[in-house]
Amino acid sequence: MHFQWYPGHMTKAKRMMQENIKLIDVVIELVDARVPMSSKNPDIDELAKNKSRVILLNKNDLGDRVKTEEWKQYFEEQGYFVAMVNSRNGNGVKAVQNIVMDACKEKLERNRKRGIINRPIRAMIVGIPNVGKSTFINSFAGKACTKTGNKPGVTKGKQWIKLNKNVELLDTPGILWPKFEDQMVGLRLAMIGSIKDEILNITDLAISMIQFMQENYPNELQERYQLEEIEAEPVSILEEVAKVRSCKKAGDLLDLDKAATLLMEDFRSGKLGKITLEQVSALSQ
Repeated sequence: MHFQWYPGHMTKAKRMMQENIKLIDVVIELVDARVPMSSKNPDIDELAKNKSRVILLNKNDLGDRVKTEEWKQYFEEQGYFVAMVNSRNGNGVKAVQNIVMDACKEKLERNRKRGIINRPIRAMIVGIPNVGKSTFINSFAGKACTKTGNKPGVTKGKQWIKLNKNVELLDTPGILWPKFEDQMVGLRLAMIGSIKDEILNITDLAISMIQFMQENYPNELQERYQLEEIEAEPVSILEEVAKVRSCKKAGDLLDLDKAATLLMEDFRSGKLGKITLEQVSALSQ
């Protein structure tokens, strides 16, 4: 499969971010804890040069805890301020304000020396589509102040949100980047739902997921679908999933597309287990 999805509104969103970056003290980037590197937009590094940086490993309840800790350490070694959060239940969200203040400590000190006191920190929230920005902001602010949805592209324009007297947030639409140099990045983003399913072959996607699970999380795959044989061909595994979950179409034929959709939903919701699709050790290979 070839992965690319860069609708026109993303170009406009990137331009808007470039225009507003001069107003910003700190850039808070949400990444998906299951694919921390693939969900980190390389364009943000260029955009946020010379700004304080915070990375939030969001959806950490869905990822492999040990691997998420390794990613946290990796990003801290790269000079980022890092927190692990679960925006849906608010886990770790309260700690983010202190991390933002830590990241801006030098800026606050410079302001104090110049006699600028009580000026709120201005933070820009960035992230790829469907990484959970709106849910995080609502959780962080303690009220529903942005639209949320479980499909990419819900936030269309920018909006300032006053959190408290210390922090103001600039929310931005989720943006990808125009070209994936590595198609494995595209595959992982498709798996977590950051690329619209409508433009993908869901059965091929599920077969890739099964291959990954066989190599990395065979027990979770076997237990979820009561599989007798875990080392079979991935398409045979998908057929078994279709049988176990009664995915049938006319003529009592197996409906592999339906089984594939079900399997991907199980992964994205965490029903398949706590799974991380990439690991720090692969960066040095």
